[in-house]
Amino acid sequence: MSVFNYKQRNNIILTSIIILGCFLLYALSGLFSSILGAIVLYTIFRPLYLNLAEKRGWNGSLVALLIIFLSLIVIVIPFLTLSIMVVGKISSINIKDLPIDQWTTKIDAFAAANLNQPHLAEDTLQKLGGFATGLFPTIIGSAAGSLITLLVLYFILYFMFTQMRDFEAGLLKYAPFREQHALKFANALRDSTYSNVLGQGIIALTQGILLAVGFWIFGIPDPIFWGVIAIFISFLPVVGAPTLCIPASIVLFAQGHNWQGVLLLAYGLLFIGNIDNFLRMIINRRVANTHPIISIIGVFIGLPLFGILGLVFGPVLLSYFLLLMEIYETNRLAADRLERINSI
Repeated sequence: MSVFNYKQRNNIILTSIIILGCFLLYALSGLFSSILGAIVLYTIFRPLYLNLAEKRGWNGSLVALLIIFLSLIVIVIPFLTLSIMVVGKISSINIKDLPIDQWTTKIDAFAAANLNQPHLAEDTLQKLGGFATGLFPTIIGSAAGSLITLLVLYFILYFMFTQMRDFEAGLLKYAPFREQHALKFANALRDSTYSNVLGQGIIALTQGILLAVGFWIFGIPDPIFWGVIAIFISFLPVVGAPTLCIPASIVLFAQGHNWQGVLLLAYGLLFIGNIDNFLRMIINRRVANTHPIISIIGVFIGLPLFGILGLVFGPVLLSYFLLLMEIYETNRLAADRLERINSI
């Protein structure tokens, strides 16, 4: 006969589950990007899967493979291509090459005369180059790791789709809150994902295109490269793509093109900046409203963990955490009300 009663056995089993779960989470920490990426893609493409597989009667496995192929073409391959292009361009930057040498010389002369900073442009460019090169994954160093991450991501995503009902039923069964709260959390998670990923992605792409067009019009070299840089930094709510027009305008001022510098500065800060606000207002009206503070803090959380992917994953993770806090508060208040009713 066991020396433990029913409650003690349950407590021991629960403690063992928690300890083993923490160990498994630690062991799988290297695959966290794959798991989070699968959740994000599942949330984005779930309506498409339901429409094709359940409403139209297509084969579920075929639809899952189609979604994987679509996400590769639309999201993954363009993102990796842009990252490789940026890394290659930044790695090839040399202060002694033209026309960068001319720019830095004139800017340094201007900074030395007015700001007492004779090497401002040169030092800034070197620091930005080192930071950006470390931020973006290198082509050789992380190729194998990126491939494994993608394989695991799509392996998880495939079974999440093909076994969708069992997967979602399991989440509801083991969720630590009531079913109505779980469904509310799922809807809020969907809106948060749309706002942080799709919404911010549309804003970033629009700002990058507009900045590239503006740089081309005003004769700034490599407008496509700077447009790509603008797409990435558009995920930074404080910095944003319009700030790239400031150093470009300074370059035009240093070259004696004062009117072009003024027009480019106005184009970036007034037009591109207001396009950002206009699109964000439309997106927030249709889906969730992500507070800028969440975006800022999320970026600082995500960059050390995921590198450049942290621009997206960081705010998403923080939004999920805040949603869980909201559900917990709702459950706690409901439990307090129930306890007061039972005590009467």
